[in-house]
Amino acid sequence: MRLLATTVIALRALRRNKLRSALTALGIIIGVGAVITMVSIGNGAKAQVEAQVASLGRNVIAILPGSATTSGARGGLGSSNTLTVDDADAIRREIAGAVAVSPEVRQGWQVLGNGLNWRTSVYGVSPDYTTIRAWPLAEGRLFTDYEVRGTAKVCIIGATIAKQLFPDVDPVGQTVRINNVPFQVLGILTSKGFNFFGQDQDDCILMPYTSFMSRVFRWRNTVNSIIVEAPSAVAMPRLQQEITDLLQQRRGGREPDFNVRNQLELAEAATATSRTMTALLGAIAGVSLLVGGIGIMNIMLVSVTERTREIGIRLAIGAHDRDIRVQFLIEAMILSMLGGAMGVLLGVGLAELLSRLNGWPTQVSTSSVTLAVGFSAFVGIAFGFYPAHKAAKLDPIDALRFE
Repeated sequence: MRLLATTVIALRALRRNKLRSALTALGIIIGVGAVITMVSIGNGAKAQVEAQVASLGRNVIAILPGSATTSGARGGLGSSNTLTVDDADAIRREIAGAVAVSPEVRQGWQVLGNGLNWRTSVYGVSPDYTTIRAWPLAEGRLFTDYEVRGTAKVCIIGATIAKQLFPDVDPVGQTVRINNVPFQVLGILTSKGFNFFGQDQDDCILMPYTSFMSRVFRWRNTVNSIIVEAPSAVAMPRLQQEITDLLQQRRGGREPDFNVRNQLELAEAATATSRTMTALLGAIAGVSLLVGGIGIMNIMLVSVTERTREIGIRLAIGAHDRDIRVQFLIEAMILSMLGGAMGVLLGVGLAELLSRLNGWPTQVSTSSVTLAVGFSAFVGIAFGFYPAHKAAKLDPIDALRFE
């Protein structure tokens, strides 16, 4: 009952100065709203990057060429060109945990089709490629292992190629000429859009790697990379090590001319910047919360001075120090919690507004809302404690004499 009565007294005190209470809470409202908005922008950017990394495939391990040294000059990563189809076959045979394996050769070409032309990226891959990349067909069918063995002149195309070369006709069954070799279009890939490198993933043509190496790029005997799908994210480090050991064994213990990377490393590198940005934006917005807390302390100190006689009367008629302390703490907490609640609405509204007006990706997380509201409550207690303590320590006689 004592706590309830103290709360009622605190509410009455706040209601007597409605405008001042509203202006005091405004600092917390702006602070909480700013924190939620800024963190939502950062989380949205992080989620977008993670989605783009996920679009590269599921649990992907990539084997890339290493560095070649010629006459003492080191060519850098990717210059060795020593990965082969045999390496991919060895991984498929000997690495038990590999769900799917595909060599990858690629080259940019001007392609012709339907009386139109377009420069695009041509990939030679295995049928496992679309499984690893989690890239289903929107129409038609994928080439088979039989067609890979037979170096068939078939291909599947991305949505951008379908739009640029076959705007008015169904591409399936049509012919595209690549390096003056005709290839029949078997299917169209679903659209994936741009990746986080800014590349249009749909601007591509996929064909059997055997057809690429024997019909299109006839003097090519190495591959650009090998991609492997692991059974789970947990198994990726183990599989990565097994692949490294196998390829090193195949090279007779020579200095490694390859690099094995997994998708977790790529995702970590890609999201590091967005995480830093989120933390930075949250910290900057948190300053406004701190300023709001200082505003609460300032107003509460003013309130203690204004209500010195009231405090003296309450102490004189039997109120305890803790009653006075709790009353002022409750006032500070009400201001901060009310400001926090309204700040949540402001922050969520601003995040949604920015998303609609500017097309920015925003993501309001429960953790950011909980953190902002919790911090606003902490601000109320922390910055309200000193004024409450000062009020509780007033001498009743001095307080009654105060003019």
